[in-house]
Amino acid sequence: MTNLTLSRRGFSKLIGATAAYATVRTIHEGRAATRALSPFADRVNSSIVRLSSNENPYGPSQAALKAMTDGFSLAWRYPDEHADALVDELARMNNVPVDQILLGDGSGEILKLSAAAFTNKDKKIVIANPTFEAIGRHASVSRAEVVKVDLTSNYSHDVAKMLAAANDPASSAGLVYICNPNNPTASITPKNELSEFLAKLSPATIVLVDEAYHHYVESKDYESVIPLVKQYPNLIVARTFSKIYGMAGLRCGYCVTQRANIERMRAHQTWDSVNIMALVAALASLKDADQVERGRKLNSDVKKSVCAELDALGYRYIPSHANFMMIDLRRDARPTISALRMRGVEVGRPFPALSNFMRVTIGTAPEMKVFMENFKQVLA
Repeated sequence: MTNLTLSRRGFSKLIGATAAYATVRTIHEGRAATRALSPFADRVNSSIVRLSSNENPYGPSQAALKAMTDGFSLAWRYPDEHADALVDELARMNNVPVDQILLGDGSGEILKLSAAAFTNKDKKIVIANPTFEAIGRHASVSRAEVVKVDLTSNYSHDVAKMLAAANDPASSAGLVYICNPNNPTASITPKNELSEFLAKLSPATIVLVDEAYHHYVESKDYESVIPLVKQYPNLIVARTFSKIYGMAGLRCGYCVTQRANIERMRAHQTWDSVNIMALVAALASLKDADQVERGRKLNSDVKKSVCAELDALGYRYIPSHANFMMIDLRRDARPTISALRMRGVEVGRPFPALSNFMRVTIGTAPEMKVFMENFKQVLA
């Protein structure tokens, strides 16, 4: 059998190649943007323009890449002390005690733990429609009823109807899930509406606010609810390193909540669920002062350019506060999604609640040029 072990020097070269790729990426994508993409392109081929999963196309910071290279020799150790270091930094940044931080294997694990801890056959979950589906599926595993509440006409959470569903004395709610900004709509629920919702919600019901896309928001109508954790014992706020920090493949997230909630969630968690490479990369990312602002500006500049082109074509879209957007095709989106895939452009999956809309991740400028060229041809 062939020996597939990788030396530290080999790993360093691999990471170095990844860093170098960030430098030459624009050249590669510029060439890709000028040639027609084969309808039968290899799905793992570099010619694929992947705008389907809301990933950050710019990847981790150089500081994170270096931290992983330097940390390779630690791979034989369990990650406890590195988890502690990350928790310390997150507690400091969010101005909370360390016992109010729980790390997860991406924020996806935080969602799964919340469903396991706070929903069951007698405790339903209330979510928006549409929203990120994972937590509803996790709650279904717990045999919980999943109550879906349609978004408002401006695509924010209908907090009044969600409150009524959660506080309904006929059926007890264990958990309310609010994704803000929301996925797939990239819309926000205004800060005053969320504050009023928290004030009126039964303290016996847990509310999980998912702020995965928090760093991309530039609106004054939005703010994080992390500072409200001190006031509301039933509030959990989830964050991730997958988006602005470009670490989707590394899997690292966390939540901020009071200790009693963490104790209930931790009972369902695998020990050491976050790997050591993700931990050192996350900590390095937090200490890279330019990472967030750089990522936000790159995303914003490219998004504005795409919006201008859509405006010129007469296509409406939901105002986006994240690194993706929903475009109204004025027809069932599924044929367009399939046609773009055949041309080597991957966009988001269909969302039945908004069947005429197509979700598109905001990629690099060359990637979005390829997208717009094919979008025009498919819808001509």
